[in-house]
Amino acid sequence: MAVLSKYMIERDIPEVGSLEREQLREAAAKSNDALRQLGSDIQWVESFVAADKTFCVYLAKDEATIHKHAEISGFPASKITLISKMIDPTTEKPN
Repeated sequence: MAVLSKYMIERDIPEVGSLEREQLREAAAKSNDALRQLGSDIQWVESFVAADKTFCVYLAKDEATIHKHAEISGFPASKITLISKMIDPTTEKPN
């Protein structure tokens, strides 16, 4: 299995924030179908839905794999950012 890096994917999708639960369920199914086709080189962690965008966290072998997922699923990958480090409220505490 390939070593996977973490990416934030910004998807420009007009009015995505106004989609109903069933429409979001269908979108998730479409994304999951693309993930099954791509195998272990990519994993969906979570997504955040805003008015006209989604912000998706994925683990992937490389950026090309994310572009392939976008092509198969039909969801744009408007901006892809490699996440090099993560911080949270506990970061200030010593190990």
